[in-house]
Amino acid sequence: MSLTPNLPTARRTPAVTHTRRSLSLLVLGLGLTLAACSPQTVATDSVTLDFARAELEAGRVILIDIREPNEHALGVAKGAQLLPMRQLGTRLSEIPTTTDKPVLLICNTQNRSSSTLAALRERGYPHVRYVQGGMSEWMRRGWPVVKP
Repeated sequence: MSLTPNLPTARRTPAVTHTRRSLSLLVLGLGLTLAACSPQTVATDSVTLDFARAELEAGRVILIDIREPNEHALGVAKGAQLLPMRQLGTRLSEIPTTTDKPVLLICNTQNRSSSTLAALRERGYPHVRYVQGGMSEWMRRGWPVVKP
């Protein structure tokens, strides 16, 4: 005697089979893409925009704006150090190596700052974090900026 009920089998149409196969491939592709992203960042690698602003205004962090000069011309957070990402290799000594104050990297949307973080970590900068949202979100919120 079987414990499973004797229910009619659902018919799979070609469209349903194709849709399921497509979804499976999409999920598999997404998983492989995420697994291939290297190096991976973790939650402690970033700070919120609100935290960054409060800590900058209180003088407890160093904020380094790694956008390019044409982006700086749109406005920067008051007190931020300007260090374009393209110049990072030749100006690395401008990033403090002491861990007295955390260093926060900010770019336009967090893409460049998160990848720069990975490179700095490889060079022994454990106290560096990146700012979620970047300057585009800072400006969208209407927060104050100054011209460099």
